[in-house]
Amino acid sequence: MRPTNVNLLKVLVPIKRTIDYAVKIRVSNGQVETNNVKHSMNPFCEIAVEEAVRLREKHKSLITSITAITLGPPKALDILRTALAMGADQAIHVEVKEGTIVEPLAVAKALQKVVERDGYDFVVLGKQAIDDDASQVGGVLAGLLGWPQANFASKVELGDDGKKVKVAREIDGGLETVEMDLPVVVTTDLRLNEPRYASLPNIMKAKKKPVEKLKPTDLDLDLTPRLETINVTAPPARQGGAKVGSVDEVVAKLKEAGVL
Repeated sequence: MRPTNVNLLKVLVPIKRTIDYAVKIRVSNGQVETNNVKHSMNPFCEIAVEEAVRLREKHKSLITSITAITLGPPKALDILRTALAMGADQAIHVEVKEGTIVEPLAVAKALQKVVERDGYDFVVLGKQAIDDDASQVGGVLAGLLGWPQANFASKVELGDDGKKVKVAREIDGGLETVEMDLPVVVTTDLRLNEPRYASLPNIMKAKKKPVEKLKPTDLDLDLTPRLETINVTAPPARQGGAKVGSVDEVVAKLKEAGVL
């Protein structure tokens, strides 16, 4: 696919509903307990929404629409409303039953279908979700579309003509800067920005913004899991610390522990 007119760039922001980052995870019967647990938008997805809005604020003549999209149960509508309140123009909800496992490959295929259907030029999404930490959707989507990609972005600069984007990537030991022709896929890292809080007026306006409802069958998706989670275990409880009164006591404790 080639970009649309430089004055009519369309941005797609995939987001995910996860257990809230501040909630202490509980494991029961080999599975993460999700019932009666607070959920919210994945933090990396919030950064992606914020970056899309900031790019539009800076390049008003280039970006005319921002669409948020999620694959999730009916309750996932809440995070779409949050994205709309932050500045997205419309949303797409591919609704699945509560408890349905949607693997990264299926998500990427769904996004591919939507990108090709609606003609998006720029896909920006979180580098990973904090529930499975897979960090796969961005790369798989770029591969399916045949688009260039930049993962772990800490800075994104859109060219004034809307034809190129420059991205600074977080890598071991520093940053790598890459420049790509649109259309592109970019995944966001923590240091890219600080997401805004949605104001009450914008939250009210978000309720009137359009949300397109789709079913997996509308996109000809096969959600059959290809992976099986055998077991989930919680990390061992941390042991309490102990106060020491001198360096000699520290050395003695270390020797006791077999460290020295």
